[in-house]
Amino acid sequence: MKRILFLLPAAILAACAPDAATPADPAPEAAAANPAQTLHQSFMVLDSHLDTPANFHSEDYVFSKRGNFDVDGTQVDLPRMNEGGLDGGFWVIFTSQGPLDPASLSAARTAGLLRQMSIREFAAKYSNDVELAFTADDADRINAAGKKIVFQSMENAYPLGNDVSLLEAFYTGGLRMIAPVHFRNNQFADSATDVNTVFGGLSPLGEELIRESNRLGLMLDGSHASEETVWDMLAISTTPIMLSHSGPTGVYDHPRNLSDDLLKAIADKGGVIQVNAYGAYLEALVATPERIAALAELEAKFGTDPAALTPEQIDAYRAEREALDKAFPAPRSTFEKFKEHLLYTLELVGPDHVGIGADWDGGGGVDGMKDIADLPQVTDVLLDAGYSQQDVAKIWGGNLMRVLRDVEAKRSSPLTSPKSIN
Repeated sequence: MKRILFLLPAAILAACAPDAATPADPAPEAAAANPAQTLHQSFMVLDSHLDTPANFHSEDYVFSKRGNFDVDGTQVDLPRMNEGGLDGGFWVIFTSQGPLDPASLSAARTAGLLRQMSIREFAAKYSNDVELAFTADDADRINAAGKKIVFQSMENAYPLGNDVSLLEAFYTGGLRMIAPVHFRNNQFADSATDVNTVFGGLSPLGEELIRESNRLGLMLDGSHASEETVWDMLAISTTPIMLSHSGPTGVYDHPRNLSDDLLKAIADKGGVIQVNAYGAYLEALVATPERIAALAELEAKFGTDPAALTPEQIDAYRAEREALDKAFPAPRSTFEKFKEHLLYTLELVGPDHVGIGADWDGGGGVDGMKDIADLPQVTDVLLDAGYSQQDVAKIWGGNLMRVLRDVEAKRSSPLTSPKSIN
């Protein structure tokens, strides 16, 4: 899930002009004082869905400086990664779904490539602290060296257009996970949140995308896809399926959550459900009448299609939306509700098939766990629930890397040797 920010090439280009890096703020001394915190810091902690690259184009965001969610809305930076014990994860190449005409597909391709470029530029800029990862072994090596792990994922395959051959270019640049669809149906699949059904699951082009991902060695992500689409992915894929940031309908029946039967089928094939912390998917949240009215006015003014707006209109929209969110904050879920989703999923499929994908910097976070500095309390919850340290290590990253190793082992295309720019 994304905060409503329209991503256009002009905005993303700015991300590729790194400003001068500044030393990271030290993590608070108290972070290592608590034995449970010390144990948490001993795990390799990975999140499967970090939307932080959406901030790279902002001059106000500096990865090496500690932000404040209550002030700037950010949730991930180096000081908070150190404090919360987050060792890295999958940093997202996201492109908003737009029309499927040639001009729009061309613009989406450019946006996707530039977003990948911005992630690689980020890794070069902060090379003393982070490093691009291309394999599971890379993650182990980078973690052992004390750096943060930067895998790449793609949320919404829209930038690939109507020819999946472009996927190999993204793979060479470091892409290792792909989700076919986002909020709306596209050329590959039906979305969980589109009111219409077009294909009844994957399209023929979507089936081709699954096979090409298997060939190259990319993990497949069913988050945002309709249940029928995920069932199709399971039927076609020769490797396990990921859900990078999803949850169970057994706790809250929302289109973005999946049924118990489907979650168990994903686990039976070796896949992993990375539980999200996006409030609207955890429980029914009712906005105040003032916020609802303000959002209606904003929609009446700017419409709902970013492709119809000029760059100046998009800048104006962003400014007005930020002001609206400050004046009439969105309702938020709680850490207790996130805990309920996590423990339910663990009870359903077991600790070998569950992880964490909170949707940081994409709308995730709840009262009591507003940013990554709060991650150690998740370890406390897991230990209190009776899960072993071995189980917790799997949940925090071991399961994710197991699937990646499986995908790597089943590649049917010769492994290329992409070069890090660090």
